[in-house]
Amino acid sequence: MIRFEQVSKRYRDGTVAVNDLTFQVAEGELVTLVGPSGCGKTTTMKMVNRLIEPSEGRIFLDGTDIATIDPVDLRRQMGYVIQQVGLLPHKTVLENTATVPRLLGWKRAASRTRAAELLELVGLDPAVHGPRYPDQLSGGQRQRVSVARALAADPPVLLMDEPFGAVDPLVREHLQNEFLNLQETVRKTILFVTHDIEEAVRLGDRIAVYGHGRIEQFDAPARVLDSPATDYVAEFVGADRGLKRLAVTQIQPDDLEQPPVIRLGDRPRDAAARLREADSRWAVVLDGKGELRGWVSAGSLASKEADGAETVEPFTRRMTAWLPFDASLKQAFSTMLQHDAGWIAVLDENELFAGVLTPAALHEALRHSVGQLKGDEPREVVSVSDAADA
Repeated sequence: MIRFEQVSKRYRDGTVAVNDLTFQVAEGELVTLVGPSGCGKTTTMKMVNRLIEPSEGRIFLDGTDIATIDPVDLRRQMGYVIQQVGLLPHKTVLENTATVPRLLGWKRAASRTRAAELLELVGLDPAVHGPRYPDQLSGGQRQRVSVARALAADPPVLLMDEPFGAVDPLVREHLQNEFLNLQETVRKTILFVTHDIEEAVRLGDRIAVYGHGRIEQFDAPARVLDSPATDYVAEFVGADRGLKRLAVTQIQPDDLEQPPVIRLGDRPRDAAARLREADSRWAVVLDGKGELRGWVSAGSLASKEADGAETVEPFTRRMTAWLPFDASLKQAFSTMLQHDAGWIAVLDENELFAGVLTPAALHEALRHSVGQLKGDEPREVVSVSDAADA
């Protein structure tokens, strides 16, 4: 969709902003441009919509040299989101979101309908937030409006220049999550500028790591973290790149272990016998639909109170440490630490119990993922019973 061929930008005073860039971004791909201030990443982005003209080389959009496209027409094919948001203060949220369709000649009713749809898509109620003005919104809400406005004319390309840099860390993480979910829906081709390597790793399908005016490495996040191309890249991604690797490694079915499972309506005596047979000190408790209801210990099932009980429900403890199946190993690790848990439950796409992840299995999952990149053979995973006894 976007292709750079030996593109450079030099200024009259001799400053070289970018030098000999050659790379391409596939349709529907999200590429993060990451590097320190002044490295040329924003210059790269602004050359795509011709806010800055290259000194040398050519840039193509869907096979067409952008030098042959009228700059105004070119920019109308692209959504543009900046850190400062750039909303018009004298217009309502709905009017701001409808700006580009109106410029393209859409009728007022159609543009407002489109704006309302986009506000809903980014998590804002058009009936509540649409009549408000930008200064009546929080920073995170204004950023959502900015994204909605960029999507309003359904452009194939989004250019995003540190869009979440001006909000606090908690809001930023929330916006990142929402943006990833949004990208799953809209599948735009995106260039995303950031100076934050963790944000680049979390969001990007691929990462372009910038040195001074050049790309030092252009690769998948996992490869950038595992195999830095240069000493500069290794220093930039940090000595803790192994921990950052957790953020780009999703839980896989083979990572999960299967502990003993009992049903909520089972008799304590029968459940205790099942645990003795499995030589386990605990079991996961599910209801009749396979939904997770908690866990139960062998000790509670062997108590005097359990002798006369009809079901295991009174002895079932609430499950606080659990994750959806598409979570990352970083989320799993964080959940384990937060709840001081020796294992966490994992739910599938239908929110049914799929298995558990232990610290040992998490470690092996990371090793396996790294091994796949390097061509190594995975090692055997430590069992649930071993982890429970540790």
